[in-house]
Amino acid sequence: MVRPHSTRQGLSLQQEIKDVAWRQIAATGTASLSLKEIAREMKIAIQAITKFFPDRDALVTALIIDAHSSFGDYQISARDSFPGVGQFIQRFMAIGLAYREWAVRYPERYMLIFGPQVPGYTSPLEILRPFTMRSISALVGVIRELRAVRLLNVDSLPVLEPSAFDAYFWGVSTMTKEDLLVHSLAMVILCRVHGMVSLELSGQIPPYGQGGSSLFEFEIKSIVRQFVEI
Repeated sequence: MVRPHSTRQGLSLQQEIKDVAWRQIAATGTASLSLKEIAREMKIAIQAITKFFPDRDALVTALIIDAHSSFGDYQISARDSFPGVGQFIQRFMAIGLAYREWAVRYPERYMLIFGPQVPGYTSPLEILRPFTMRSISALVGVIRELRAVRLLNVDSLPVLEPSAFDAYFWGVSTMTKEDLLVHSLAMVILCRVHGMVSLELSGQIPPYGQGGSSLFEFEIKSIVRQFVEI
């Protein structure tokens, strides 16, 4: 029986729809995300959902924005836990460790933004770009700090083709040579931590050490040794 939603309107209903969508993703994956199934679980008419999300893709975009915002908040909070002057390496380490912590805490959010593309979904890059940029802003900022104080060892680092940036997160027109270097290292680090976390979340590597985080911590320290002049 479809129940009225007069008492579940506005932001409250919108958030409830997204909460149910996250549960659906956690249970059956992104490919099976369905407005009809969400309406059925909530016992409301599907029109109550399409008022906020006209179709599945609109809901996916909203969920991706929320996931990037959550990830960005987590990264920035980790960075800001070491506010002291000269605590560059501590900030770098904290951001790296927070990457896995957030993924383990919110695996469905992690897989939505860093896992396989949702079937049939095309990312609206112009809408998502500010959120994707913010979600990695803490890492980019700390790398830039290390570069400014000459603690970054990137002499042999290959850099991305400038034309690649527009297809990802950043506009070519605002990319300086220094920006290119900083963002290239950020991408390398993201690729390395992403690989380990994705394998862990999908159950393809066993846990290392107490809590299963020892291998990841080892890799973060390896990244610091490789790229930071300690």
